Order: sequence, then structure tokens, then C-alpha cells
Amino acid sequence: MNLESLESIRAIAYIVTTILLVIFLYTYIASMYIKQKKGIVDYEKYANLALKDNLDDEIIESRESKQNK
Repeated sequence: MNLESLESIRAIAYIVTTILLVIFLYTYIASMYIKQKKGIVDYEKYANLALKDNLDDEIIESRESKQNK
């Protein structure tokens, strides 16, 4: 194998990896959007998690509700 063929294999691998990662990203975003629309998960309450992180703040989700599901 010469240097040119190794470079072309590397370029093709880079392009394929990039395309697969983009497909994974958009699939993940779509699944989050669908779960939010169906009401399975409410991501809005998790958005305030960084702001309300003191010990005396309101609990976002109780442990009992997770175990019963």
C-alpha cells in the first residue's frame, strides 16, 4: 500500500464516521422531542436543575415514582 491509498482510506473513514455521528445526534434529538410531545418525560423540569441545586430546594422527581414505573 502506498501513502495515497492510506490517505484515501483515512478520508473515507473520517467521512463515514462523521455521517454516522450526525445521524446518531439527530436521532437522539428526535427521540427527545417525541418523548416530550407524548408526555413521557418532562425535560422542562430538568432544565432548572442547575439553578435549583440547594439542599432545601424543591425535589424534581420523587424516588417512589421511579421505582413504581
